[in-house]
Amino acid sequence: MTAPERFDELSAGLASGVREREGLIGLVLLGSASEEAAHRRDEWSDHDFFALTEAGKGHEIRPDLSWLPDQERIVLTAREGEIGFAAVYDDGHVFEFAFSEASELAGALAGDATVVVDDAAGTTARLLAESRERAAAGDRFDPANDVRLVLVKLLIGVGRVRRGEVLNGNAFIRQWAVQLLVRAIRGRFAEASTTLRDTIDPMRRFERDFPEWGPRIAGALDLPIEECARELYELTRGILEPGWDEFPTRAADAVARRLDW
Repeated sequence: MTAPERFDELSAGLASGVREREGLIGLVLLGSASEEAAHRRDEWSDHDFFALTEAGKGHEIRPDLSWLPDQERIVLTAREGEIGFAAVYDDGHVFEFAFSEASELAGALAGDATVVVDDAAGTTARLLAESRERAAAGDRFDPANDVRLVLVKLLIGVGRVRRGEVLNGNAFIRQWAVQLLVRAIRGRFAEASTTLRDTIDPMRRFERDFPEWGPRIAGALDLPIEECARELYELTRGILEPGWDEFPTRAADAVARRLDW
């Protein structure tokens, strides 16, 4: 568990490290690490952030993580792609961050966020504003299309499982079909989504907005793979089909026939 005091100390340490490291110009704390979402923090909250370098310095500076606070307590660092990083401390606290030039984050998305360090040109604030605009523009759902894709993923996934490709089939059923079902529900019942929702990841805090359906979907994931697929299919029809003219009923019937459901 990360105590509030420890969390704040790490935030302050990050800010100091960025300010003191030559070539670093910006720090944005994201999600529950930000000031505006501090009320959401709990024992599982970690630090998500952007750390920005001067233009043209990213490749040179990225190998050096000595600016992270409490170096002696870091037990693991890892890279995720070119600009993504993670660090784990001996108390289990996690940093997940992008460490890059502003231009390398041209497609970044941001919701709750706080600019902690910036240069005189306001590079970090501008990046954050653009990231928020992209997130807002992408926070749209097409439930009619998403539900059609749920049926596609379930059909393909069960077929892969029956063929013997269980790992791949699991991805279609437990990952992609579920993500699309969540999107379809959020789009179909948009008024039920509260301000607690994550504008970047519709799966986040879904159970809070949909306390009846969230646990039922989660329960389906605990079933053996084909039972899971069948239950997700039934939930898709039971939740979305009644009273909705855009539900693809003929397609759902065809999927059931093909899979002998």
